[in-house]
Amino acid sequence: MSPIRSICCLGAGYVGGPTCCIMAQQCPDITVTVVDKSVERIAAWNSSNLPIYEPGLQEVVEECRGKNLHFSTDIEQAIKQADLVFICVNTPTKTFGLGKGKAADLKYVELAARMIADTVEEGQGRKIVVEKSTVPVKAAESISNILRHNIKPGVTFQVLSNPEFLAEGTAIEDLLKPDRVLIGGEETEEGKEAISALGEVYRHWVPQERIITMNTWSSELSKLAANAFLAQRISSINSMSAVCEATGADVSEVAEAIGRDTRIGPKFLQASVGFGGSCFQKDILNLVYISECLNLPEVAEYWSQVVSFNNFQRFRFSQRIVECLFNTITDKKICLFGFAFKKNTGRVAKGDTRESAAIYIAKHLLDEGARLSIYDPKVTQQQMMMELTQPNISPESPERIHNLVTCHSDPYSAAEGAHAVVVCTEWDEFVALDYARIYNTMTKPAFLFDGRKILDHENLIKIGFHVETIGKRLHRKNIERSWN
Repeated sequence: MSPIRSICCLGAGYVGGPTCCIMAQQCPDITVTVVDKSVERIAAWNSSNLPIYEPGLQEVVEECRGKNLHFSTDIEQAIKQADLVFICVNTPTKTFGLGKGKAADLKYVELAARMIADTVEEGQGRKIVVEKSTVPVKAAESISNILRHNIKPGVTFQVLSNPEFLAEGTAIEDLLKPDRVLIGGEETEEGKEAISALGEVYRHWVPQERIITMNTWSSELSKLAANAFLAQRISSINSMSAVCEATGADVSEVAEAIGRDTRIGPKFLQASVGFGGSCFQKDILNLVYISECLNLPEVAEYWSQVVSFNNFQRFRFSQRIVECLFNTITDKKICLFGFAFKKNTGRVAKGDTRESAAIYIAKHLLDEGARLSIYDPKVTQQQMMMELTQPNISPESPERIHNLVTCHSDPYSAAEGAHAVVVCTEWDEFVALDYARIYNTMTKPAFLFDGRKILDHENLIKIGFHVETIGKRLHRKNIERSWN
């Protein structure tokens, strides 16, 4: 079998873009073309203002673009020229019909498969089609059926599963030094040849022992299982944070103790206001739906509790804010530091806010009548307002949100006159702020709620703040007064 010399990626989003940029950098003998229907997105990839923000991505693009890395809207030409086609399209959760709110909507995957079948010309020989989008089990079988029923003379297709395991903020590092690369395919001679061909691409920079081959269905399920297990760890340590607050234990000390156990390990044991982003909740709900369809209600209930507790953690934190502020926040100004779901994420002119804990904390506070001032170094006012005026967040008139929420370009103006500052995102710059200056401009008593456990709490207490955080009681020292 001849080696792969040309790769096409359908979808210039968060998965396809960075993945193919690293492939182009590490495989200078392979031509990589990333295509998308969005003229605006492709124009951004061909500019100095990339459509997504990831540390190190800009340098990789500038190194390879115009050499063996290309971004184009000419989808048909890229498919025709490619030996291998990645499907990296969006698979959002369904918002209507069977499986609403849980199942993955595969319409874009199906459209991509049909486009490949229609575009490939007679006599083009072998084409390897690789699903990289997060999909439910047996999605590859659906792609194979579409291709098989629309096949042309002199053309053969092999469909592989090659799920991505990228974390926003560390995607380039994850791609350059992956823990593992999964490649799933048919257990036939043709399937094994296709798996080997894709494996050869990765072997340009990934050690052989980290490239794992398996059947297609195992590969597809492994992606959902990985995200479910990671989210489960976060909900588990967050459940311990509630116990710690009630007993006087410190969740950070508990996390260190259990993390020293080599069977458990220290990763994903940082208690917080809960997980966000596009993957964890979506993939768990997808797993719940699959389990329900397979008549495994106990399995479905088990995993749905991970999402339920995440929602509870956000609500619990919001309720602490209300309780500390004398059980009423009506017309009180509360400042939110951070709106992105985690640091070092973002797209053109905005941070990534998908399923951000800040959205739900803001909703709870607004429901209690608070006035919010928000600062985030990446997220724009337009993006914040779009999230807060979604029907599930603000079913009332959007005008109410515009009246109660103000967005700021610097943290000091955002905190001025506020009753409380709430840290929702772990941006590094929040650690280095002048909190004495912030305290002096706030309404007293001044409260600070650290939802990410990143600040120096003892120093904040010395400044004068009443500090609350996740999983730990913070006691002010008693001040002795003379009553003579």
